[in-house]
Amino acid sequence: MSASGTVGTGPGRAAAAAVDGTAAAFRALLAEGWSPPRPGAGATLTRWRALAAVAERDLSLARLAEGHADALAVLTELDGPPVRPGSRLGVWAAEPPDGQVTATSSADGWRLDGRKRWCSGAGSLTAALVTASAEDGRRLFLLDLRHPGVAVDASPWVNAGMAGAETADVHLRDVPAVPVGGPRAYLDRPGFWHGGIGVAAVWAGGARGVAAALHDAAVRRGPDPLRDAALGAVDVVLAGLDSALQVAAAEVDADPLDAAGEAQLRAQRVRALAARAGEEVLGVVGRALGAGPLAHDAGHAARVADLTVYLRQHHGERDVAALGALVRERGSR
Repeated sequence: MSASGTVGTGPGRAAAAAVDGTAAAFRALLAEGWSPPRPGAGATLTRWRALAAVAERDLSLARLAEGHADALAVLTELDGPPVRPGSRLGVWAAEPPDGQVTATSSADGWRLDGRKRWCSGAGSLTAALVTASAEDGRRLFLLDLRHPGVAVDASPWVNAGMAGAETADVHLRDVPAVPVGGPRAYLDRPGFWHGGIGVAAVWAGGARGVAAALHDAAVRRGPDPLRDAALGAVDVVLAGLDSALQVAAAEVDADPLDAAGEAQLRAQRVRALAARAGEEVLGVVGRALGAGPLAHDAGHAARVADLTVYLRQHHGERDVAALGALVRERGSR
């Protein structure tokens, strides 16, 4: 593991194998030169399709790839420090009540202490962008995960879904960190919402991966009205989501700095659409194929488990309510 220490009992044998496999695939992907264009630089759709293609193959791998690509975009947007060759980066920005990190400034620089939750790639990354609370507000820091004050606790994760992404709690004790931007810079930049659509593109790729089992079954088994109806329903959902991503990408490239103030609304819409599409694909494919593939096709079973967990990164009705509030506020202007 790249992090300097571990606590807790750690994952079981199957989960450990998944973590090792994903970490190896992640290293290989970056070694091959995988580096999608930066969002808003004229090729945003190419970026999102690159993310979706990895997700269609392996959602846990896509989780790490998306985090690495997002970290590079954030560092560019906020004029962060240069990245060392061979670095594997992530963004750890979750702020649950039971996982807080504090940042303290002194003559020797910034130091981080506390527990960070929902840290994907905790043992395979070399560095991470981490949010923390400072006296002047919430800040973003670049953290070297090889420091001895970094300890990974993988024991809280018990679900087979997304196990390969190694999402763990990370305990920080007097760990030096480099500030990236000023207070609230991470949240207030336009790219925060562009990056949110990148996650939606990953969900879209994961949904295509799940739908592949239905497509293959339909081609192999031949005409069947119910199976064909299911295939048609899935095709409509995925084609609609792909169109939404195309439109959103063109809008981001046309207004990368969000002068029109549309970035949050756009991202909330596309994310909600992607989450709903993923849920529908899971349901339609599951009903059309029954229990057989879930019980006997390890690849399909893993894709279903991974997508089921990953979609919960969308907060359902709470996020839709936030979208509705934006729509209402626009209508009252």
